[in-house]
Amino acid sequence: MKDDSRVSTPLPERSLGELRFPMDVRIPNDVRYIEQIVGIVAERCAEQAMPARMCRLNIPVALTEALANAIMYGNGRNRTGGVRFRATIDERALVLEVTDEGQGFDLDECTTDPTIAGNLVREDGRGLFLMRQLVDRVERFQQDGNVVRLTLHRT
Repeated sequence: MKDDSRVSTPLPERSLGELRFPMDVRIPNDVRYIEQIVGIVAERCAEQAMPARMCRLNIPVALTEALANAIMYGNGRNRTGGVRFRATIDERALVLEVTDEGQGFDLDECTTDPTIAGNLVREDGRGLFLMRQLVDRVERFQQDGNVVRLTLHRT
């Protein structure tokens, strides 16, 4: 089992060894939890024989952006809120769902292209663009909160 001593902010009510696929965990509305969740998911994906590039690049970047957006924008950095994270994997795909307590947003309207001239120097607005570049499908819908679902096919 992995040494948990380097983790400064433990997940509530669960140890790292208990989180397996499928995963379903609620974290406080705090960006300090992102690295831990992303690390666990990347490890579990490697254990499930997902391609190495997906485990080291696509999944960590896309999931980091989804969790950060939920915490900072969806929940408005409200310390009393939380984010629900779910993950499932099968022989075809990995599906990640991040649910916040916000009102939702229009996925197409909020996705900006950071490569066009007017957006090159902006410090924000890259998260949805990156998610859409790194996973096969990005969806947004309402179901017990605002849900962003990322789907990444194994092949």
